[in-house]
Amino acid sequence: MTAESPLLNIYRAAAAAAGPLAPLLLQWRLRRGKEDSARQRERLGYASLSRPSGRLAWLHGASVGESLALLPVTAGLGARGLRTLVTTGTKTSADILKTRLPAGAAHQFAPWDAPQFARRFLTHWRPDIVLFAESELWPNLLHEVHARGIPLALVNARLSERSHDRWRRAPGLIRAILGRVDLCLAQTEGDAARLASLGAIRVQVAGNLKYDVPAPPVDPMELARLAAGVGARPVWLAASTHPGDDAVVVAVHAKLSRILPSLVTIVAPRHAEHGPGIVARARQLGVPATLRSAGGTIDSSTRFYVADTMGELGLFYRLVNVVFVGKSLGGEKGGQNPIEPAKLGATVLHGPDVSNFLEVYAALDASGGASVVNDADALAGALAGLFADPARLRRQARAAGETVEKFGGATSAILNALEPWFMQMQVEER
Repeated sequence: MTAESPLLNIYRAAAAAAGPLAPLLLQWRLRRGKEDSARQRERLGYASLSRPSGRLAWLHGASVGESLALLPVTAGLGARGLRTLVTTGTKTSADILKTRLPAGAAHQFAPWDAPQFARRFLTHWRPDIVLFAESELWPNLLHEVHARGIPLALVNARLSERSHDRWRRAPGLIRAILGRVDLCLAQTEGDAARLASLGAIRVQVAGNLKYDVPAPPVDPMELARLAAGVGARPVWLAASTHPGDDAVVVAVHAKLSRILPSLVTIVAPRHAEHGPGIVARARQLGVPATLRSAGGTIDSSTRFYVADTMGELGLFYRLVNVVFVGKSLGGEKGGQNPIEPAKLGATVLHGPDVSNFLEVYAALDASGGASVVNDADALAGALAGLFADPARLRRQARAAGETVEKFGGATSAILNALEPWFMQMQVEER
């Protein structure tokens, strides 16, 4: 029997009561550029697409990283004859998935977590299997899926020590939530142990899907054009940066350019709207800066280039062979995913706080494919050393690629774990 919790009942009642206020929140978010004006009603559970015929799998990932990690499973389900619906919670993820979803897969914005929105969504889409990614534990969505008897799995599941400690303060609530999940397929043994300790019923380790995600697409003509602009000059990329990182990157460029006057620094902020601010900060320090969203490109005069566009990291990862991965050094901490730059042939530099991706950074550091830098001076020194020793740079980049390659296979493990459900669908169709 599924565990119950007074706190869960209170949450469900409060979410239902707040439902009528959702249109006001939508308008506020729309003014802030966080919603698609043509698709707002999807947040309330109204579909903007027809349900396809046949068996349907619903996959949900919160944002860009989680939804991209679901792509290999989405393709695998399609190969097994299932139609697929992928939902996300951000406008950015929707924009990126337009070009990344496999043929036949559909995208919708996930309904907000109120009972009436969840029921409306499920009544239209009638999924035969539901897969939520990582730590997406929305109580009303999970409750309504469970109440309809739809098989529900948490895939690529992860739970940090910090989140585990927080959930332990409400043991009845998390046990009731996890009790509505039929199968948890965790990234690591640690994630599995933490989920099981909080009440997950069936837990298996399947690995991290992010190792299986195909490299992001690229326009070869644009890559060639930018590469010609860089030429033989030393170039590096600061990727997925946050405001604290940006200040460090500007300072590092100013310092390094004294000994490497032709240095090209490329910054790809995690949030594109920070681009103009990075340019302004650079110019205050006397660093000429170019903004991609304003039409700027890389040519022989470019020294500091801010790539404030979405969905183009694959382009810039291919342009360089050393990448500093942000959210690990200044201000916000926890790290960003280093798998894509490593997979595309770059050595990785990162700050000391990478708690969101401990396993992969530990493996990269141990293999020599990545190095930790504790401050701006250390980052500048690491870059100078790599630029002075191209053979070492190539060796470390090769080690990074080989390391992440070894961690693949989560897609097969997940599809194998779901096999009993696929077999049951076949029985029901006979």
